[in-house]
Amino acid sequence: MSPMLLADLTVFTLALLVGFEVISKVPATLHTPLMSGANAIHGVVIVGVMLLAATVTGIGGYVLLAVAAFCAAMNVTGGYVVTDRMLAMFRSRS
Repeated sequence: MSPMLLADLTVFTLALLVGFEVISKVPATLHTPLMSGANAIHGVVIVGVMLLAATVTGIGGYVLLAVAAFCAAMNVTGGYVVTDRMLAMFRSRS
C-alpha cells in the first residue's frame, strides 16, 4: 500500500468518525433544517461535473458523468424542496 493511499484512507476514516459524532449530537428538531441546507450546498458537485465534462473520454465516462449530474441535480432540488416546505410551516395563514 502506497503512503499516499494510506494517508487518504486515514483522512477518510477520521472524517467519517468526526462526521458521525457531530451528526449524532444534533437534536431531532434541527436535523431536517441542517440536512436540507447541506443538500442545497452540495451544488458544488454540479460544478465538479462541469469541470470533469471537459476531460472525459469514452462512452463509459460520459455515462458516469450523466449519472453524477443527475444525482447532484436531484440532491440540490431535494434540498430546496425540503427547505421550502419547512419555511411554509412558519408562514402566516392569512
